[in-house]
Amino acid sequence: MKRILTAALAGLALTFAAHAAHAEELRIGFQKYGTLTVLKARGTLEQRLKPLGFTVRWVEFPAGPQLLEGLNVGAIDFGTTGEAPPIFAQAAGARLVYVGNEPPAPASEAIVVPKNSSLKSVKELKGKKVALNKGSNVHFLLVKALEEAGLKWTDIQPVYLPPADARAAFERGSVEAWVIWDPFLAAAEKQLNARVLRDGKGLVANHQFFLAERGFAERNPKVLSTVLDELDKTDEWAAANQAEVVKQIAPLLGLPADIVQLAVARYSYGVQPVTAKVADAQQQIADVFHDLKLIPKPIKVKDALVPAK
Repeated sequence: MKRILTAALAGLALTFAAHAAHAEELRIGFQKYGTLTVLKARGTLEQRLKPLGFTVRWVEFPAGPQLLEGLNVGAIDFGTTGEAPPIFAQAAGARLVYVGNEPPAPASEAIVVPKNSSLKSVKELKGKKVALNKGSNVHFLLVKALEEAGLKWTDIQPVYLPPADARAAFERGSVEAWVIWDPFLAAAEKQLNARVLRDGKGLVANHQFFLAERGFAERNPKVLSTVLDELDKTDEWAAANQAEVVKQIAPLLGLPADIVQLAVARYSYGVQPVTAKVADAQQQIADVFHDLKLIPKPIKVKDALVPAK
């Protein structure tokens, strides 16, 4: 009997080893915000993808441009960013496709100044140093805010820094303003008493897009549809359980609960297909960036959309 049991266990081990050898990996790029962080905390995607023969590896990035660079060089297969990063990435020849988006969240990004700053309006940024992450959503917010105030891009001194470095520059007074998104925005408001000069409300949409590497999307449509379905379910749960969301993701973000609560309250919820209206809005952003010579060539956003079936 012992010999039979040993043989059976050995056979079972070989079966598991064979499955493991054939299991594929979905590499997801995420940042410290949004639904992907909630999905990672809940651990439900791993269970959904297991029957499809996929495991999940989570790869953290400081911002959208870096995330899409990772996608372009083959380090990840899927991720989420704001509106601007995929435009810069597409202009650079990245093989990405838009596979979905969330509704607008215009209050989740803003231009902030130190609490004791004398600056009271965007117009007063003329000649000033403004920190931002180049190619991220806040890049477009700053463009539109300057335009609204009657200023040109050349009227300010942009200082391109990732969030952590930008915060350090902001704290030591090396820049007069900082354009940033949640939860870094919420942290600046709560910890530094930073004052909002202008947020995105009435100015920009601030969509979050879900993107995939084109080859992966073409080979694995079932995996992507499963991911988007689980994201949508996570969004639905999160919208109704914000206190629980804060409890789950605060440790992952390494931020106090009150900061995460402020950021979570400004999230948008609900995964949607990329409609013609959203694509047109994205094209307008791309055209603005080309006009300002922020991207080297004009692009057609529709070239990066998943073909309608």
